[in-house]
Amino acid sequence: MSSTPPSNSGGERARVYGGRYQLVRQIARGGTAQVYMARDLLLDRPIALKVLFPELSTDSSFVGRFRREAQAAANLSHPNIVPVFDWGESERTYYIVMEYVDGQPLSSIIRDQAPLEFQLAASIAADISKALSYAHRHGVVHRDVKPGNVLITSDGQVKVTDFGIARAVGTDDNVTQTGLVMGTATYFSPEQAQGLGVDGRSDVYALGVVLYEMVTGRPPFSADTPVAIAYKHVSEAAVAPREVEPRVPAALEAIIMRAMAKQPGERYPTAEDFHSDLQRYLQGAPVLAAASAVGITQATQATRGVGLGATQAMAPLPTMAVATPATAALGATEVRQSAEVGATEMPRRRWAGWAAAAVVLAVLLALLVYFGGRSLGYFGAGGYLRMPDEKGKVVAVAAHDLRSRGLKVDEQSRYSKKKKGTVISQDPAPQHLVRQGDTVTLIYSGGQRRVAVPRVVGEQYTAAESTLTADGLNYSLVPVTPTSSSQTQGVVVRTDPSAGTKLLPGRPVKLYYIHGKQQVTIPSVAGDSVAKASNVLGAHQLSVSGTTYALSSSVAKGNVVGTQPPVGTKEPAGTAVALVVSSGPPVTVPNVVGDTQSQAESALTGAGLGYTVTYVSGLPSDSGYVSSQSPGGHQQVAKGTTVTIDVVKSTSTTTTTTSTPTTTTTTSTPPPGGKLPGGKPPGAKKA
Repeated sequence: MSSTPPSNSGGERARVYGGRYQLVRQIARGGTAQVYMARDLLLDRPIALKVLFPELSTDSSFVGRFRREAQAAANLSHPNIVPVFDWGESERTYYIVMEYVDGQPLSSIIRDQAPLEFQLAASIAADISKALSYAHRHGVVHRDVKPGNVLITSDGQVKVTDFGIARAVGTDDNVTQTGLVMGTATYFSPEQAQGLGVDGRSDVYALGVVLYEMVTGRPPFSADTPVAIAYKHVSEAAVAPREVEPRVPAALEAIIMRAMAKQPGERYPTAEDFHSDLQRYLQGAPVLAAASAVGITQATQATRGVGLGATQAMAPLPTMAVATPATAALGATEVRQSAEVGATEMPRRRWAGWAAAAVVLAVLLALLVYFGGRSLGYFGAGGYLRMPDEKGKVVAVAAHDLRSRGLKVDEQSRYSKKKKGTVISQDPAPQHLVRQGDTVTLIYSGGQRRVAVPRVVGEQYTAAESTLTADGLNYSLVPVTPTSSSQTQGVVVRTDPSAGTKLLPGRPVKLYYIHGKQQVTIPSVAGDSVAKASNVLGAHQLSVSGTTYALSSSVAKGNVVGTQPPVGTKEPAGTAVALVVSSGPPVTVPNVVGDTQSQAESALTGAGLGYTVTYVSGLPSDSGYVSSQSPGGHQQVAKGTTVTIDVVKSTSTTTTTTSTPTTTTTTSTPPPGGKLPGGKPPGAKKA
């Protein structure tokens, strides 16, 4: 089942029915169901999934019919029938799994190309009738034969779908049932339209309507509403096909009108009989429909092209009279009249003998003309014909057309910008004479040439560039930071699209390649010794650039407080990190400016600090007092830090005394007179 509708939404695309059938895209929608292309996840193959509308599953009688008909349809196996693989219940509704057919519905072919060439239309109808005949022999009546349920595959094969589904949804119950049957009223048999029981002859009628539409380009009945159309099927005679399309052959018109007889008993008794008469038409032999006695006005119209009077009912003809082209060429009325004369107006045996002899002679003459004509190429056998123009047609339709004319077909694909699947050239060319049995070559578009993205992952990007260019594809480079030390610089790690994706020439491909250094995160080493912190950083592909110190009340002196850059920062592998080491807890420097030397020394020593004394000259009144200090008072420093104090002396000689928290060293001798004065100089103030 094929067409090119828009894809489903992302939600529908991912939906899976029965735990096995995953939706890909919607391909059709009807009055009872939606049809999707799906994938059988178990067998990894495309399938067609028909999902019935949920409201149908609320009817218990429907559910029973559905199961029976789905099982019956699944038992049908014929080349002209789309097989049913499975059926089930899911998502509060029912579904049917069918073969996915790559082709076109007959409805779209009729819409785009009708009226179809008569041999082609008859050939398609013959294949449909074969499918119906097989189904009828197995107890399955289609009940919904219409162009939308006929598919033409890419190689010209005819396939019928949806067997039994019409019965499941109740199309034979009520013509006014909303949503279920109204869409197919165009192809109803009169008994369906009246709600009567149906058999295989209803399918014969519907196929007659389809064939009518193929050769005329329109259905026999149309109206504003489906109910009005159904009424016409019951009460009105169809306009003869040749009145709509004068080129329709008389024999083909007779076949159509017999299939569309109002009374089931006046149609072909079986789909097999319908198929046989279509084959006679295709082979150029006389058709039985031309000599059928139907006894109603419609049947009279059906045989108008082969000599029936417009208002006369036709009696059965003698077998010999309908078996040859000669008797087919005779007007049916004349044949009937001859039979009547032979039966009622020539009672004497000698006239009967002469009449019989004349009939035999006519038959022999007709046979001589018929078979002699066939040997010369007439009557559809072994003759020459002019090549039709198949360019622009769907290749499946063109191939079917040529085969129906007795030609062999060789299909060849070529890259082209023309619509995919359409014929772009043919050999022999149109209007050339060919004999039946000759081979015709159809060149059709396979679409534009596409290039598969090559596998370049693991190569250096420079080599990948050359490969893509050689294949006719463009590229762009996307650098990627490495995620491990094992990744090599310049190597392609992925492509977008991925390898194997088919692109039109000139389309770009993104090459993602390794560039730069791996990014690592600086770890926490707070509280570790310098040696341990160095090892941790090394394990993270980082090095130590040196140490700096900082006061810390929480980290022991000599251990690591932190790092620069700080912990958590992402840096390239190999980055040098500085360690910040604890210099111990902070000590507040006492302010000793204005104190005597001894007072200052005691205060500094008591705070756990060392000191250095420097004697500086000054006023005699300031002698022995501290005039300045470094670091200044109230600053935070490490325990054991040495504080320099300047002490005034009365001489110009400078002497320096150094003290640690445990020892004091005098580096010069105090001035004459021994100890410095112990009191404050007048006017001095301590900060």
